[in-house]
Amino acid sequence: MRTFFFGVDIGTQGARVVLVDEYGEVVGAGEKKFALSEGFREEQNPDMWWECCLEIVDHIVENLNIDKIKIRAISVTSTSGTVIPLDSSNRPLHNAIMYSDPRSAEQGKRIKHLATQYNPNAYTGFNASSGISKMVWFVETYPEKVGAIHTWIHASDYIVGKLSGNYRITDYTNVLKSAYDLEKQQWPSYIFDELGLKPEWLQEVVPSGTVVGKLDKSLAARWNLPELDVVVGITDGCASQMASGAVTPGSWNTTIGTTLVIKGVTERNVVDPLGRLYSHRHPEGYWMPGGASNTGADWISLDYKGQDLGELNGIAATLIPTGLVAWPLLQDGERYPVMSPQARRIVPDTASKELLYAANLEGVAFIEKLAYEIIEELSQEKVNAVYTAGGGSKSDVWLAIRASVLNVPIHKCKEAGGALGAAIMAASKTYYNSLTEAAKAMTKVEKTVLPDEELVNAYTEQYQLFKDKLKELNYI
Repeated sequence: MRTFFFGVDIGTQGARVVLVDEYGEVVGAGEKKFALSEGFREEQNPDMWWECCLEIVDHIVENLNIDKIKIRAISVTSTSGTVIPLDSSNRPLHNAIMYSDPRSAEQGKRIKHLATQYNPNAYTGFNASSGISKMVWFVETYPEKVGAIHTWIHASDYIVGKLSGNYRITDYTNVLKSAYDLEKQQWPSYIFDELGLKPEWLQEVVPSGTVVGKLDKSLAARWNLPELDVVVGITDGCASQMASGAVTPGSWNTTIGTTLVIKGVTERNVVDPLGRLYSHRHPEGYWMPGGASNTGADWISLDYKGQDLGELNGIAATLIPTGLVAWPLLQDGERYPVMSPQARRIVPDTASKELLYAANLEGVAFIEKLAYEIIEELSQEKVNAVYTAGGGSKSDVWLAIRASVLNVPIHKCKEAGGALGAAIMAASKTYYNSLTEAAKAMTKVEKTVLPDEELVNAYTEQYQLFKDKLKELNYI
């Protein structure tokens, strides 16, 4: 008797919806690109998101070969730091102010200073990408609209609200960058006393996975579905972490795409005084620290455009360990694990593009190791295993390099998309007893790569050379 769960992912440029069973097997899926106008990284119409969701779900349910009565719940993931002001009828007073909108940079600096002063033991890494910065920016920029504000919500909350009618509840992950104190589990007083926000504008905060309502009756009729449980939303990075299976203490997820993003689970809150890491609260009381590097796999698509990557990876496997120090940082400056605006790529002296390719693979692995060293130092907890996803996980030689550099098993995920993560959250309290139980059942490891002893020894020496070079350049 299979049971099914919807996961909705609202990205920056499009929406994706999956319907999976209790083991994570996909039985229906669809996606749609948004019709974006100029300035879409600053503002987007949330009703555009909703119309796309309706179209995708319409298509999925029309083509199902399962008993719809067995569909149990639905949840949503979307971008972190995107916020929307609603009026008393739950209509947007303004377009969604996107996480990537830089206009609130001045407010971000001011809020960071206040947070450091009034709430130093909580998250203080506020900037232009933070939801709280955008709220203050809106209040200061549009004073004529302030009197009509009823609720500030986050991106995933809008879709949850359209599904259930409940816009007044959000989850732990969405509120981190809106200044909610996850240790004390309350909105801090300085955002009211110093920033002019009102307590009645802000949502109730609950653990991720909490059921906040039932599917609207008109939607249930439209799709010929039961009145599903609607589960509170979650941010996109955390949803991808759920989909990777890295949900228990000591387990971590590295996603290598354009950039390198690390997220994991610790027993205790990890506070980084330099602001490189930030910690979400796990629904089971653990903590989920994470950080994002500017180093990733973008150098492959740009420096090796049009080349046969399978052939390059095969050659690289014969060249490692290279013994070289390389760092393929394409943009100027790094934020994690190195915090240095003056950081620049390091190119070793070699005429061979194949050897440079192999050395760059190693260089990204060294950045990953440095990131995990910082995590272990701050948390005083051991990294036991790394789950991995993203385009960078498709290279077998890169997996072998990383496993030996990190000296832990690397588990390659079969599927680690945000929509699956949302579906896992939908199942976590409606079918399973916990997120841990749901993730264990609904995620799959495609392959596990173990450290190679000879490579471990060689990379221990080469990694030290890498760190020495970063120190010489005053990057660390």
